[in-house]
Parts: sequence; C-alpha cells; structure tokens
Amino acid sequence: MSGPRELMYDIPSIFIAMGLLALMLIAMTIAWLIGRRSHRNQSEEGRTQTTAVQGSMLGLLALLLGFTFSLGLSRHDTRSSAVVEEANAIGTAWLRTDFLPEEMRTQAKADLRRYARLRLEAAEVSADQHQRRARLIANAETAFAGLWVEASAYAGSKGGPAAVSYAASLNDMIDALGTRDAAIERHVPEIVLFMLFGTFVLSGAMLGFSSGLAGTAPATPVYLMMALIVLLVFMIIDLDRPRRGLIEVDQRALIAVLAGMQQK
Repeated sequence: MSGPRELMYDIPSIFIAMGLLALMLIAMTIAWLIGRRSHRNQSEEGRTQTTAVQGSMLGLLALLLGFTFSLGLSRHDTRSSAVVEEANAIGTAWLRTDFLPEEMRTQAKADLRRYARLRLEAAEVSADQHQRRARLIANAETAFAGLWVEASAYAGSKGGPAAVSYAASLNDMIDALGTRDAAIERHVPEIVLFMLFGTFVLSGAMLGFSSGLAGTAPATPVYLMMALIVLLVFMIIDLDRPRRGLIEVDQRALIAVLAGMQQK
C-alpha cells in the first residue's frame, strides 16, 4: 500500500527545520531594514497598529503550532496502537494453529513465522526505500495467501469450531495489516505544513519590522523564540515520519511475538 507522494516527505527533517530558520531570519532582516527606514515617518498610531497585528500573528502561530503538533502526535499514537494490534492478531493466529491437525500445523507455524518476520522487516525499512517496502508487503501478502488457502481447505474438508476459530484469527490478522499500513501512510496534510511555515515566516517579518520601527535591533528573546519554533517544527515533522528520524514507532510488541514463535 502506498500513499500519494508528498513534496517534503523525502527531505530529511533537519534540512526542513534549518531551511525554515533561514527563511525566518531572512524575512526578519529584510523587514527590520524596511521598518528602520520607516522609523522617522511612522506615527504613533501606526506603531500601535503594527504591535496589534504582531500580537494577532503570534496568536495565530501558537494556534496553528498546537493544532499541528496535536495532529502529528495523534497519528504517532495510532501507528503505535496498530503495531500492538497486529502483534496480538499474529499471536492469536499462532496459538490457534495448535487446533490444526499435525500434518497442517508444522507448515502453518512456519508460514506464520515468515509472515511475522516480513512484517517486522517492513517496519524497519526507511521511508525513502519505497520499492523495498512494497516488495516486503507483497511478500507478506503472498505468505498470508498461503495460510488462507490451507485454512480454507481445512474448513472445507473438516469444518467445526477449530477451523472457524483459526480462519477468524487469520481474518483479524489481514485486517490488522491493512490498518497498520494505512496508519503509516497517513501524515499531516502538506497544505497544513505549508500554512504553518508561511505563518512562521510572516511572524518573523513582523517581529523584524516592529523592531525596526522602534529603532532597535531584535532582542535576544526574539531569537530564542525562533529557535524554539524551529525545534517544535522538527519534532512535528519527525513524529509524522514513522520510518525515519529520531522518534520512531515502538516495534517491541511485534519483536516479542516473533521471538516467542522462534522458541517453539
């Protein structure tokens, strides 16, 4: 499963954050020069209006930043939950192979081990390796198809509660695959990020213009605020990229299930 290609998704998070910082500094410097030139000609009413617009811009920035951070964090939590759900589904199917007759059980367990290994490998593939990830997903779906054929044949020939229970666990397993892959491909919409970045640049310009009107250089707290903004942007983008960056989705549930399979 593959979502639509995005303009910024293949660009490392640190490059985006540094690019945003550079744009904010450039915008602030240009606006400061403009404000400096207008310093003597600007009335007190004009300065008051500029201060009011600056406050409104910073309020809008805080609102967009909080909304986008919440969006990225909720998607990260969804991906983490999807890993646990898929691990539970695979573990349930593994336990229910004990209901199968001996001639089917060994092959079913081997196929489930391969399936779990492929799902774990797919989770560890970097976001920019699209072809390798697609190949691993296709291999996992092929492994599942073999499991389903065996379960269908068993249900058709023997039937009974054991066959129904095993088939239901496989159905839950493929549902978990689809849910998890969909969660991985679901990101914060790029239009929201572009709007956020535009607001940051305009806010930097407003801060520079306001300082220029006051006849002073931007104070140290202004630069500290800009650095904090860039750090938060880096965290938002990193949260939104589950297969690359510093913040990764915890795969321990799936690792534990696979380790339990390999011990038996």
